[in-house]
Amino acid sequence: MANQVAVNGKSALEWAQRASESLMSQYEPIKLPPADRWHYHQGVFLCGVHSVWQETRNEDYFYYFKEYVDKLVDEQGNFYFARDELDAIQPGLLLLPLYNQTGEERYKIAATKLRNLLNTINKTKEGGFWHKDKYPYQMWLDGLYMAGPFTLQYGQQFNEPELVDLVLYQEQLMRKNTRDEKTGLYFHGWDESGQTPWHVPGSNTAPEIWGRSLGWYGLAVVDMIGMLPDDHPKKAELIEVIQNLVENLVRYQDEKTGLWYQIIDKGHLEDNWLESSCSSLFVYTIAKAVNQGYIDAKYFQNAQKGYEGIIQHSIRVDEEDQVTLTGICIGTSIGVYDYYVGRETSENDLHGVGAFILASMQMYQHESK
Repeated sequence: MANQVAVNGKSALEWAQRASESLMSQYEPIKLPPADRWHYHQGVFLCGVHSVWQETRNEDYFYYFKEYVDKLVDEQGNFYFARDELDAIQPGLLLLPLYNQTGEERYKIAATKLRNLLNTINKTKEGGFWHKDKYPYQMWLDGLYMAGPFTLQYGQQFNEPELVDLVLYQEQLMRKNTRDEKTGLYFHGWDESGQTPWHVPGSNTAPEIWGRSLGWYGLAVVDMIGMLPDDHPKKAELIEVIQNLVENLVRYQDEKTGLWYQIIDKGHLEDNWLESSCSSLFVYTIAKAVNQGYIDAKYFQNAQKGYEGIIQHSIRVDEEDQVTLTGICIGTSIGVYDYYVGRETSENDLHGVGAFILASMQMYQHESK
């Protein structure tokens, strides 16, 4: 613990615990918003809670995310979920550790139902998954995290190596179709049909580099690298992808606050604003990439600056030590610049708090070395 650096008097682990417990004390698991639903907002937050449990082995955390799943998945592994969108797969990241921990077959049955969603979801001509049926012919960066880590993990655990190849192919398509040559970053999505009002003629990309979608992409790639064996032929390629992503990303980090903007590369525009969920996701991506030795250790200072910035500029702590994360963009589709900067912000939105907890745990891993 010699390297531990407290921010505002708390270690990164303490920040992760306080952020987790602030929501755990406010909501019974099934009432996390949107209440009574299998949804990725809860999934991201509870993945954060799971990461705190992994470190602390405090059973309160384990039973909290277990209760969320148990209220939705019955004894036979039946549950209601949206069968036409990649977002529904993300909370499956809770099913696999529950199955491994308890051996209860229902968790595996439920996980298999999510895996089978990939058999029926619509695809582009190249075989890329539509993000949702209501967004036809569109691939979004968000989708790589929503379905990628779960599918890769499922494929490895239940001996379906073709699923690993499938996920890596989705990443390859995403990168090919959304990369911006000017910044080296990635646009929010891509429309194969060229029918959307927002598509850029010629490339059919989204017109902007939206913070949180790029954050989901970084999170997915850095997690997927860690799941691949060292001799996997794609591992070195993905490490290079994360190196390029981080190298380009830090150029747009706000000098004063350490945060990143809602539209990453347009911080000079007056109506653009600093956003806390994407900043948390970038801190996670950079810190984990350093911790795993994928990128130069010098980049940890960018993660540290971003992390301190989130705590100093986006977090409010009340007299009871309850943590509130502010400046989180609400759920957002693809649009033009004015659409993104006109989005409302919320407080303690679950995907923002979940991202902050995950970032905190990576900062803590670094401190603990």
